[in-house]
Amino acid sequence: MTRIRDVVERALATGYLTVEAEDQLRQLLTTRYDLEDFNAFMTLQEAAMTGKVKQESRERCGIK
Repeated sequence: MTRIRDVVERALATGYLTVEAEDQLRQLLTTRYDLEDFNAFMTLQEAAMTGKVKQESRERCGIK
């Protein structure tokens, strides 16, 4: 089973969060997860806010 941290690791490694990965994160966040997954998600949030990770969904909408 994929974990939140697995999705985050892929996004951090590529610098890109796909729409599919965002959907996967939404699904995973509705289930029980541990502190390591929570911390990974927070790291991803920070990376997206600082521009280290680009979001495909924002690019599609023209949001920078």
